[in-house]
Amino acid sequence: MKRTTKNMTYAAAALAGTAVLAACGTESGSGSGAVGEGDTKDISTIADTTWLPQSVTVDGKEYDLPEGDSFELEDAHITFKPGAAEPDAGGGESGGTVGCNHFGADVEIEGDTVKVSDLAMTLIGCEGAVGEFEEKFVSVFEGNLKAAMEERDGTKILTLTSGKGDRITLREGTAETAPALKGTRWTVDTLLSGKSDDSAAASLPAEAKAHLTLTKNNTVTGSLGCNTFNGKATVKDGTIEIGPLATTRMVCSEPVMKTERELTEILSGKVSYQQKHKSLTITADSGEGLVARAE
Repeated sequence: MKRTTKNMTYAAAALAGTAVLAACGTESGSGSGAVGEGDTKDISTIADTTWLPQSVTVDGKEYDLPEGDSFELEDAHITFKPGAAEPDAGGGESGGTVGCNHFGADVEIEGDTVKVSDLAMTLIGCEGAVGEFEEKFVSVFEGNLKAAMEERDGTKILTLTSGKGDRITLREGTAETAPALKGTRWTVDTLLSGKSDDSAAASLPAEAKAHLTLTKNNTVTGSLGCNTFNGKATVKDGTIEIGPLATTRMVCSEPVMKTERELTEILSGKVSYQQKHKSLTITADSGEGLVARAE
């Protein structure tokens, strides 16, 4: 996962100030990762599967993935792609989201052990049960994790257990076909400042309806939140070369105009991009960027 903010390593402080539900889980019977006789230690196939997070157990307390019909929760998934990230990038190609932030890590699979390192993630403040679940999940998703896989009612279940006995439970999911980069309408919902603190990411004002579409004719069209725009856009080798944008000249509220100025700066010149599942991250050389979701 290419760096979407500078030094995006996880810290509990990233969730400070959010409302957290104190009791979204139930006490579990034990903190061990014990599994049944039908289980296998052959976990080499986990890289071929999309895994859906189910629960995380920390200090003997089990937290289930919060229920909800928001797009973010529907998008919750974890994938494993062994290997390391580029030397100057934080986080590798393994990871995903459990409902709010997106994160990546380097992963090695050796026998029945999954080694997770160099975790990097976006720093959106996540409120309520989703924020609590994410905090617990990420605290376990690091270091050397013992893996066990079993089948329940014809579905594969993967359990990752830390040395302290904390564990993550995931079930096999159906991999969705990722939307095409070109021709898809991408709705912008987050701006990335390039900073390493809580202000690294911010949601757009509610009245700002920003989106963009890259076309097969090497152009980009969309809205900056109020005004529409179009321009040349050439996609090549993980970058998009964006020419000067032509925009309409409507005067909007100051929060929206501020967003438009920021988006215009980001969508200027050559930018890097990363598409992962239904998420598109665009990052300028300054470290500023945006996160958009496929509609």
